[in-house]
Amino acid sequence: MKFHDAHNRPMRDAPLPSVPALFPRLLREKSLSSAEIPDEAGCGALWDKYAMPAHIRAHSIRVAGVAESLGRRLQAGGARIDLSLLLAGALLHDLAKAYTIEFGGNHAQLGAAWTRMETGSPRVAQLVFHHVHWPWPLDLGNESMLPCLLVLYADKRVRHDVLVSIEERFQDLMRRYGHTEKTRIFIRSSMEQGLEIERALSARLGVNLDEDTFDSRRLV
Repeated sequence: MKFHDAHNRPMRDAPLPSVPALFPRLLREKSLSSAEIPDEAGCGALWDKYAMPAHIRAHSIRVAGVAESLGRRLQAGGARIDLSLLLAGALLHDLAKAYTIEFGGNHAQLGAAWTRMETGSPRVAQLVFHHVHWPWPLDLGNESMLPCLLVLYADKRVRHDVLVSIEERFQDLMRRYGHTEKTRIFIRSSMEQGLEIERALSARLGVNLDEDTFDSRRLV
């Protein structure tokens, strides 16, 4: 089966990026409630099974690094966040992306279904399902929401495998996918939600996340 990239160019076989060493370290910090959460090897096995291309793997690694950085800072402020859950959701959030580029469909919904089927974890599947859009009012005080919002926000800060502003990320999405007015309306709405999350997280952490590097030196 041949997958294509977002511009419908055939993907060539390429060396696959490895998951940085920080991820096995994080996965050793699992809580007792994390039995169903796949570790780094488990996420990598699913990448292989569903033929995730190298560029989407690189994107997923970078998104996981941003989400992990935010999760640790929120933990330091007293939030209860399962970093293993956060990491697995970030690594698997685009599991179905290449498939839906090739054959159509909603990559968040299909990826969540695959994740639930393969891992048995509704918690990880929820992060995959909601990484494009959060359908309820934002409430950072509700800790059950935080992992979903962190993966969603992190994804909106990474264009391919490069950290960018939300505005830059959505300019790129508009160029690539904004072919109909319906799609353009959704992209603008998604950007506004990302900016709303960014403002809320910035206020909670006391930093300007738009200018944050998310400790990116650790992600190479």
